[in-house]
Amino acid sequence: MAVPPFVLLLIFVGCASTVTSDQDPFIGVNIGTDLSDMPHPTQVVALLKAQNIRHIRLYNTDRGMLVALANTGIQVIVSVPNEQLLGIGQSNSTAANWVSQNVIAHYPATNITGISVGSEVLTALPNAAPILVNALKFIHSALVASNLDRQIKVSTPLSSSIILDSFPPSQAFFNKSLNPVLVPMLNFLQSTGSYLMLNVYPYYDYMQSNGVIPLDYALFKPLPSNKEAVDANTLLHYTNVFDATVDATYFAMAFLNFTNIPVVVTETGWPSKGDSNEPDATLVNANTYNSNLIRHVLNKTGTPKHPGIAVSTYIYELYNEDTKAGPLSEKNWGLFDASGSPIYILHLTGSGSVLANDTTNQTYCTAKEGADPKMLQAALDWACGVGKVDCSPLMQGESCYEPDTVSAHATYAFDTYYHQMGKAPGSCDFNGVAAVTTTNPGHGSCIFSGSLGRNATSVNVTAPSMNSTTSGSPAGNHYTSMSCFLLWMKVLVWIALFL
Repeated sequence: MAVPPFVLLLIFVGCASTVTSDQDPFIGVNIGTDLSDMPHPTQVVALLKAQNIRHIRLYNTDRGMLVALANTGIQVIVSVPNEQLLGIGQSNSTAANWVSQNVIAHYPATNITGISVGSEVLTALPNAAPILVNALKFIHSALVASNLDRQIKVSTPLSSSIILDSFPPSQAFFNKSLNPVLVPMLNFLQSTGSYLMLNVYPYYDYMQSNGVIPLDYALFKPLPSNKEAVDANTLLHYTNVFDATVDATYFAMAFLNFTNIPVVVTETGWPSKGDSNEPDATLVNANTYNSNLIRHVLNKTGTPKHPGIAVSTYIYELYNEDTKAGPLSEKNWGLFDASGSPIYILHLTGSGSVLANDTTNQTYCTAKEGADPKMLQAALDWACGVGKVDCSPLMQGESCYEPDTVSAHATYAFDTYYHQMGKAPGSCDFNGVAAVTTTNPGHGSCIFSGSLGRNATSVNVTAPSMNSTTSGSPAGNHYTSMSCFLLWMKVLVWIALFL
């Protein structure tokens, strides 16, 4: 009796699922340098340390940055820029010299753990594709000669666009015209115990789908079961583009008989601002995507194909790059501006400390635009009463009386309470009518708590200068008084409904 193809596929899927994870998953950040006012390397490192970012990827081997990173323990991926790839791929001695100057000269004081050889070479620089594997091997040989090949892995970031027929993931395969490069490249990664570097951009998948991909599916938002995407071959359910793309990569590798090469996502993110033809490049969507991404990676959910084996991921990127070419969105993928102020406050309660601790002291708690005036008034009354906020500046004739609106007065009370509570999680919620912002709501003589001074530390500038070459507060553990307030507010709402 013939075995049905569906059963064969399930057997294949089970046998192919041999990827394992050697360490806990992590969130890292890419650091681009196309800024008109690029922070000094020591300032960059100070921000990384303050935000508990322990993994970064550089697009070059800037000496100032590598010196500033020394003795911090931060794990660093350095890169061979595409413009240097041809020389390295054609000469073993050139590769050895590159490793000597840019890796060995800084290791182990600077904790270099990976080398990214080029970036999206197969799609961005196809003329260099024939020498890509040679470049990988030459760089690796130089590490072997220095006995560093176990500590430092070598790989090359691939664009997810080289995966064809990516949904359902079980049918995915690499562009077959690239197999003469991909097969020896995957052989190299497997034989050296390295990993596949993958750049995943659900934003572009969504934009190019002409409405086929729902926005919530791209943003990791929870979906009802009937809205999940189902792979008819494996019956695996997909709730987001990210997981589907990663699993498509695993299936594409399995199609070429490689089943034990882990995937690390070297770039992903969402722009916070765009041109008029990019209506979904917004602060809210960028915050939603990156917050959900971090939570998804760190809670070790894994993917439907490899549950429990999370994919370590580098967010694109640390800073907005205002001098980058292209549309407005290209300049606005950053988590911070050049001064180190957050573009938005990530919603990361319960997801660890990475990128969750705002160190600028420049955040404020304000009334949400369009919030119900009755709810605002109730929250204002609570803050000025039970919340023990000094609301005397809101009295007529005082500094914060104008504008005489419930929203403006509530913002003052909310922000004062938020800072009195040390900006603790849950202290800027007020039953959903308040939110954290980086915009100072102060005006005239009405000074808000967050604008009374930055919690800044001076930086001793000793490293060489860098050469440019290329939280929110969702409801968490509320204080007892806040819980009482929420209950009281609900009672008021029910009373209003029945009157």
